[in-house]
Order: sequence, then structure tokens, then C-alpha cells
Amino acid sequence: MAAALAAHPGLTAARLGRAEAQARREVAGQRPNPELAIEESKDYPRDSAVLSVPIERGGKRQRRLALAAAQGKSNEAEIARLEAETRNQVRRAYFALAAAQRRAAETAELQRLAESARDAARARFEVGDVPRLDVLQAELSAAQTAGEADRARGLLAGARADLNALLRRPPADPLTVSDLLDAGRVPPPQAAVDLALRSSTELAVLDRGLAQQKAQVELARAEAVPDLTAAAGVTHYAPPDFLWGWRASLAVPLPLFTRRAQVRLEEATLARLQAERDAAAAQVRGEAWSAAANAEVQRQAYLRYRDEILPRAAEVEQIG
Repeated sequence: MAAALAAHPGLTAARLGRAEAQARREVAGQRPNPELAIEESKDYPRDSAVLSVPIERGGKRQRRLALAAAQGKSNEAEIARLEAETRNQVRRAYFALAAAQRRAAETAELQRLAESARDAARARFEVGDVPRLDVLQAELSAAQTAGEADRARGLLAGARADLNALLRRPPADPLTVSDLLDAGRVPPPQAAVDLALRSSTELAVLDRGLAQQKAQVELARAEAVPDLTAAAGVTHYAPPDFLWGWRASLAVPLPLFTRRAQVRLEEATLARLQAERDAAAAQVRGEAWSAAANAEVQRQAYLRYRDEILPRAAEVEQIG
């Protein structure tokens, strides 16, 4: 696990997003800059200097900060998803290699037993104790077990290459894992579903995306509130009325052509994301239930192979 997590290039790229998220929070916290206008005119007053200061209304800055924080949490959820995905891949590859090792060893033993039974049948045929049919059946069984052993060795090589790839090692590098197929129990299907829903990083990413979209909706609503621009300045040389004067203004945009379309867009996006989250949760339930049931079937098949088939094959060899 440690080697795969350290070597995963996607995780390295995702972790770089933390610096990006910090910069995004800094950008979100910025305030609008004031504007200084200096004018010279042939009309009176000849000179003027006006300082304009935008005034944000509706809590826009707070909404931007909330959105940036939600985006940072989404990045952390994506990192957690990639880590969980890598762990899942390593776990599957690890136990696939463990199973392939066990399978290769067991099929090699079955091949040895079948070849021993074939040799015994040939010897008994030569002295006239068994008919030729028994020899042919023993040779056929030996050939079949040899094919299974060859296939098991191929699967072993493939499983080793898969795990080596996750560890960023050459595919053919020697690699042996501890055989832990007997450890643990398969949880009941409903318990597996509950655990999957609680620990699913995919659902966590979707939840963070929903939180981010909710923050986007709040920002869109805040941006629908018109901002103000307050301006104050001094004027100079307007004879015969005055030498120095002043001016002040307050400007507000009139929402004649823009309504709440952006808000409706963000709300529609939020509804879509919620539906996608519900669909993903339903898929997780189905996959967890199916995986738990299938795992128990596979476990029983493995135990039957270990506890019944191999011992009986050995007993047949001893009897023969």
C-alpha cells in the first residue's frame, strides 16, 4: 500500500491542487480596487480629481470565500478517492496474486498426483491387472491437470505483473506475497451495503461537489444584488463661481437586461448533481450486495477445493 500510494502519479498531481486551493481562497478574499480619475478640461471647472470606491453588497466576498473553501474540500475528497481507488487496486492485485500462487501450487500438486496415478495404471496394465481403458483414462486425467497447471502458471505471471505495475516495478520482477486467503470472514450483504455507503469515497466526492454547488448557488444569489459605486472628488478653477469645489456621487446599476438566469442555472445544476448522487448511491448498494454474495460463494468454493478435493485426490493416489 505504502509503495503504491507513494508512486501513484495521479495522487501526486491531485496533491498539487492543495496549493491551487490556497491561492483560490486568497483570490476570493480580495476586495475591489478603488479608481482614481484625474481630468483636465477647457470647460469650467478646469481641473478635477475623483476617487471612486466600489461597494459590494449581498455578502459577495463571504460567498466567494465559502465557495473557495468548498472547492478546497472537493480537492481533498478527490485525493481521498484516488487513495481509496489505489488501495482497492492494490488489495485486489495483492489477493489475486495470493490466489494465483495458491492455485499454481495446488494445480502443480494435482498434476503430480495425476501423473503418479497414470504411471501406476501403466505399471498395472503391463502386468495385466487393469485393462487398457484404465490407462487411457489416467493419461487423459494427467493431460487435463497438466493443462490446468499451465493455465495457473500463466495466471500467476499475469497477477504478478499487475501488482508490479501498481508498485511501478518492471512487470517480470520476482514478487511473492503472503498467502492470507484463509483470514477473515465475508460480511453479510446488508452489512456490506451499510459499510460501503459510509465509506464510499465516490459518494464523498459527490457530497463535496453538492456542497460546492450549493455555495455556487449562494454566490449567484449574492451577485444578483446590485453593487454601489461611491465617488468623491475635488474641482479647481471655475471662475467667477469658485476656485476650489467638490463633487460626490452614488451609482447603482439598473437590472433591466439581466435577471436571475444565473441563479436558475446554478439551481438546475444543483438538482442534477443531487440526482447523480442518488443514482451513485443506488449503484453502490447494488454492487456491494453483489460483491458480498459473490465473495461468500468464492470463499466456499475455495474451502471445498482445499478441504475436500485435494485430500480426496491424495487419498486416491495412496489407494492406487
